[in-house]
Amino acid sequence: MNDLVCKFCGAYAAATRQKSSGQNEADTVKLAHQIFYNDHKIKFNLHYVWEELRNDQKWCEVSNSKVDGKGRKRKYNDGSQSESSQAPSNLGDDPTKRPPGVKAAKGVCSKKSIAEDQALAQFETMCSIKEKDLAVKEKDLAIREKDLAVKERVSKMSLLDSLISKKETLSQAEEALKQKLLTEMLNN
Repeated sequence: MNDLVCKFCGAYAAATRQKSSGQNEADTVKLAHQIFYNDHKIKFNLHYVWEELRNDQKWCEVSNSKVDGKGRKRKYNDGSQSESSQAPSNLGDDPTKRPPGVKAAKGVCSKKSIAEDQALAQFETMCSIKEKDLAVKEKDLAIREKDLAVKERVSKMSLLDSLISKKETLSQAEEALKQKLLTEMLNN
């Protein structure tokens, strides 16, 4: 019985997806019966069972997740119950919350969440240490670049000093280098 009802729920979901404007619930159910017959080559004769079970939590979850186009993704409201795990009550559209499972009642799940919280805190600590280390490395690199620029400027100044203090006449290349260094030093 469970197998046939599950298959009919799939046919009903397919019929719901094919629903066009102007169709009512009876048309959708009729189309679901046709889809079921085409797929399985037998008539679905457990309609009364499906009518009873269609508002049950298990069947609401399947139909809601497929009709809304959300697939099996769940959104958490307060961390303990998901929207898709709430079934509408027979009195109205107000959803009822599912009771906690055996493991949640025993507190097994809370131990796991504590371990996950500790792992997350350890990961965040490691990330902050890496960020600080990266900032120190960037600062060291900036200092090295500045030192390199200073050393290059000192080197150019000493070369210019040696060219200026030379008592002999300078060659054309030396004269061009001297003029180039002078203009660089004066512009900076």
